[in-house]
Amino acid sequence: MGNYQNTRHHKGPREMVTGGEWIYGRNPVEEALAAGRRTCSEIILPPAFPDEDEQIQRIRDEAKSRRLVIRSMERDQLDKLTRFGHHQGVALKTTGYPYVGFEEIVSLVEEDENALVVVLDHLEDPQNVGSILRTACAIGATGVIIPEDRACGITPAAVRASAGGAEYLKIAHVVNLPRAMEDLKEAGLWFTGLDWGEDSKPYTQIDFKGRVGLVIGAEGSGISRLVREKCDFIGVLPMPGGFESLNAGVAAAVTMYEILRQRS
Repeated sequence: MGNYQNTRHHKGPREMVTGGEWIYGRNPVEEALAAGRRTCSEIILPPAFPDEDEQIQRIRDEAKSRRLVIRSMERDQLDKLTRFGHHQGVALKTTGYPYVGFEEIVSLVEEDENALVVVLDHLEDPQNVGSILRTACAIGATGVIIPEDRACGITPAAVRASAGGAEYLKIAHVVNLPRAMEDLKEAGLWFTGLDWGEDSKPYTQIDFKGRVGLVIGAEGSGISRLVREKCDFIGVLPMPGGFESLNAGVAAAVTMYEILRQRS
């Protein structure tokens, strides 16, 4: 990440993005440019100085090579533009997130005997979503599935929380999550949901070799009934401290690295 060897979509001068959104933060902007999956038109950067920060200089150079509109903005204006997100003085106007078709995820699973698909079951907090995407990118997940309704999509806030990792993932929107899981099971995936219950067992006792689907439930309510019924295993993380509450992003990260550990 952070280099531009595979950059695509070099557009002409002042080609504007109709609608679109503002990605903000140094790493998310740099990774969005590096991934090259979005059409970009305009960038907000601090005023140029001879001793400019190296990362800002890289972003500025890439913006110039793409012939993007480059301008500066007062902090209070940029705060409003990014809805008071942690922008670090940097924002990029782009098209919306480039979701892939669900069929592409299915094909990738069929082709890879060690595929890993992460399913987000109606998570609503962009910080949790972004945290999970960051880890999924780091460990090389095959893809991510999220429902279209009653869930956080890949918003600028989620991209910011993923540190730009979302820009490299293949993420599909689906209308019917249980049906999508059934299709993935037919492609060879075995699903493990993180949840409590009499049918659960310690996550370290689950065999994560082969094609794996990992289901993360919503904040508070956990995995929905119909989605849980599609899971082959229910894994639980031990909490001997007596505080039975664990952030969804943390639980997902711990389990994803257990998957990686078993495979290595």
